[in-house]
Amino acid sequence: MLMDLLTDLYKDLHETQVVWQLGAVILCILLSAGISRVLRKQFPLELHQSGVKKLWAETFFKVIFPLLLWIFLFVAKIILSKWQHVHLLVLLLPIACSLALIRFASYLSRRIFARSGEVGAFLLIFEKLFSVLVWFGVIVYFTGFSEDLMEFLEDTTLTLGHSKLSILAIVQAVISVIFTVILALWASAALEERLMKIASMHSSMRVVVSRIGRSLLILLAVLVSLSLVGIDLTVLSVFGGALGVGLGLGLQKIASNYVSGFIILLDRSLSIGDMISVDKFTGKVSQINTRYTVLKGLDGVESIVPNEMLIASPMQNFTLSDRAIWLSTDVNVAYKTDVEMLLSKLVDSTLRVPRVMSTPLPSASLLGFGANGLDLRIGFWINDPENGKLSVLSNVNLAIFSLLKELDVEIPYPQSVVTLHPDTR
Repeated sequence: MLMDLLTDLYKDLHETQVVWQLGAVILCILLSAGISRVLRKQFPLELHQSGVKKLWAETFFKVIFPLLLWIFLFVAKIILSKWQHVHLLVLLLPIACSLALIRFASYLSRRIFARSGEVGAFLLIFEKLFSVLVWFGVIVYFTGFSEDLMEFLEDTTLTLGHSKLSILAIVQAVISVIFTVILALWASAALEERLMKIASMHSSMRVVVSRIGRSLLILLAVLVSLSLVGIDLTVLSVFGGALGVGLGLGLQKIASNYVSGFIILLDRSLSIGDMISVDKFTGKVSQINTRYTVLKGLDGVESIVPNEMLIASPMQNFTLSDRAIWLSTDVNVAYKTDVEMLLSKLVDSTLRVPRVMSTPLPSASLLGFGANGLDLRIGFWINDPENGKLSVLSNVNLAIFSLLKELDVEIPYPQSVVTLHPDTR
């Protein structure tokens, strides 16, 4: 087929009408480049946009040129074919279509998987592998081996239970499933992006809707793709039975974590940004995934906590209904101290410390009478526990110590008196 096409194209080059094909190709290229450039200027990349949005936009703009080129070449082929041969356009159409397909697949993959704005090595390998497969398909199409390959794949069958499936049907099913699942993931990513912008909806509910939407879209994509290629879905019953047995025997924990994840999101006991403590883990909730939750501690360490632990174990949520938490520090002063004056000074001194809330006011109380002095307690509130408690406690203690030095208040310490008796022999 390729040799015939090249032969016909060689004949066209010796005819004057080939100028129309060359002119049409040049015009299509100029139109495609001009429109894509106008669209880039019409929708410029703003400096304040995040890295991930810039990546998506740049990848999408790369799709416009080959897609427009393929459309214009197709239109030119239809128009010119009424008066002359269009072998040059026939040769260029699959190439432009392949380039548009590769760039569109790159846009979809980065739109779905490059959520952080960085393209990983695995994603680059996937894009290169997809490009190789597409160009391989173009070569097979041009060489004319496509029909022989299709016949071979259709004649080769595999037996699954009481059903027989050809290799061609399996390949078509795999391609169809991959394509529809990628579209479903793209749609779910767009849905999640829209949901996260709805301020009136609770953050947990937004995550629940996005997770359920993604699961339903993927399931629908698989069922539709298998039905389109003509595979009887009852063939999958054996796999469903095996999956059920696996869940019953060895995947209880995984299933429990998945169910617990949806329970956490639905009952709103936990939200992204909450400061929690469960078992030996304490930190800020940075992610709530279907199987696990990520806690980022104050030391920067991220802990992967299974969702089942958050359901089955007692958990402290410092920011469930109110972000304000109460902290206190104790100090011991001498009995000769003017306590009433000191208590009011301690409140004023604590109130001047950054991060200490003015409403409610800090408090200073006389706890009791110790062996060495008076026991005082200074309590205060903060509304940003995710920034840590140690730093604000240290600042309050420094303020109290400076105040005691300024007022010349004695901080007693245990003393032992040893009395020596003379020898009474």
